[in-house]
Amino acid sequence: MRIGVVTFPGSLDDSDAARAVRYAGAEPVPLWHADRDLNGVDAVILPGGFSYGDYLRCGAIARFSPVMQELVPAARSGLPVLGICNGFQILCEAHLLPGALTRNARLRFIHTDVRLTVENAGTAWTGGYAAGQELTVPLKSGEGAYAADEATLDELERAGRVVVRYAASAPNGSARDIAGICSEDGNVVGLMPHPEHAIDSLTGPSADGLGFFTSVVNRFAGAAK
Repeated sequence: MRIGVVTFPGSLDDSDAARAVRYAGAEPVPLWHADRDLNGVDAVILPGGFSYGDYLRCGAIARFSPVMQELVPAARSGLPVLGICNGFQILCEAHLLPGALTRNARLRFIHTDVRLTVENAGTAWTGGYAAGQELTVPLKSGEGAYAADEATLDELERAGRVVVRYAASAPNGSARDIAGICSEDGNVVGLMPHPEHAIDSLTGPSADGLGFFTSVVNRFAGAAK
């Protein structure tokens, strides 16, 4: 399986995402923000960082980059896409996911390990987990509080589109302790914490995050049979 990892000007965690892809047994394929071709990849990861320096609004400029003009229709046609931190912000700006990520409570940058509860184990990126399973992964963001109107929040809850939730109260003030959501079909997932920093207990707080990457690899392998 070939998984594209997009690098925008200001991306920081693209190499970590590529490492996680290799750990999961797939081939990472570098994609540049100016590319107008996804190079036939089977899935795409939008990594964390500060795309375009977070000027204007986090993810607001990246949403108009050439690679996103290719990615948006592909995602709407079923291509698995994972947005992590800044990638989550970009997915919301591109209207592939509803809502927005706003400044953290008390306007502070947060860098800490958090416990997450898997709410939806049926997406392309969480199929290797069990519903209710708890994960420990790092969180590092200044604009990571998920926000949406009450009708949207109710619909996400009703449709099972909350993918992961902070196990304790959200340290950043996210509505309903939401840490990640998915598209209607479950192929697009965005989350604020960083599973790519928790793929090996030697270098992270746990190996709990690896399941996000092995899940999509295993789903692809099953579909290819």
